[in-house]
Amino acid sequence: MARGLNIVMLAGTLTQAPELKYTPAGLAILELNLGGNDHVIGDDEKQRELAWYHRVTVFGAQGESLANQLEEGTPAFVEGRLNYRTWESQDGQKRSALEVVAQRVEVLTFGPRRGETTVTDARGQHRLHDALNQVMLIGNLTRDAELRYTPSGSAVTRFSMAVNERFRDRTGTDQERTHYVDINVWRELAEACGELAKGDPVFVTGRMVNDSWTDKDGNKRYTTRIEGSRVEFMTRGPGGGGAGTRPERPAVAATSAQTRQLDIDEEFPPEEDLPF
Repeated sequence: MARGLNIVMLAGTLTQAPELKYTPAGLAILELNLGGNDHVIGDDEKQRELAWYHRVTVFGAQGESLANQLEEGTPAFVEGRLNYRTWESQDGQKRSALEVVAQRVEVLTFGPRRGETTVTDARGQHRLHDALNQVMLIGNLTRDAELRYTPSGSAVTRFSMAVNERFRDRTGTDQERTHYVDINVWRELAEACGELAKGDPVFVTGRMVNDSWTDKDGNKRYTTRIEGSRVEFMTRGPGGGGAGTRPERPAVAATSAQTRQLDIDEEFPPEEDLPF
């Protein structure tokens, strides 16, 4: 497995007052809800602003300290990592979530911005204009990539990554944990990634997004994934990519579907469906 890389950077506005809790063992847990706008270019070369809302968890003394510094509407920068966890629900179903765990949080000013610094959503929450929403990952595919085309004709490739994390616990013992992350890439990049196979190591950068759907029992479900903007193929070999050469794959033939316009409003959920 490739040596993992797992970095998340967010700059947004707190959409709610932070919530400080404690575990039975006394560990402080601070939950922050951040909101911002991303700028995305569609197939028509026009720029659109898309809303995002992400929950961030801060542990320990840092969380306790920030609880008195942050309030609804405060702009903040977060550096952290994605954390994949699983649990069993009360009805016996296995559930999973991908969350952001903060390693660093800085209070911001609005800086040298022109015009409105925030936009107000339907719930009266403030999102930061020109926000930051960036994820960088290195890992291995857990299954072959799947290339499809949307009804509007745009190519989209989906794949899942296993991102390895090594750390030392409180007893000084070396531990290893794996985080599973779903990736979507679009258009030309999608067609270039369509031949990626299980086990291939890749470097991905992109933006974090939330999706929602209704399950067969009528319950609202949410998932977090990465919309990739860049994918680099890595070499295989000893040490997780240190030697060897990844086999060349044949180029994917371009089709007329590449030239069709992406209907972003159809591909992304409305903000009313988001969980915050």
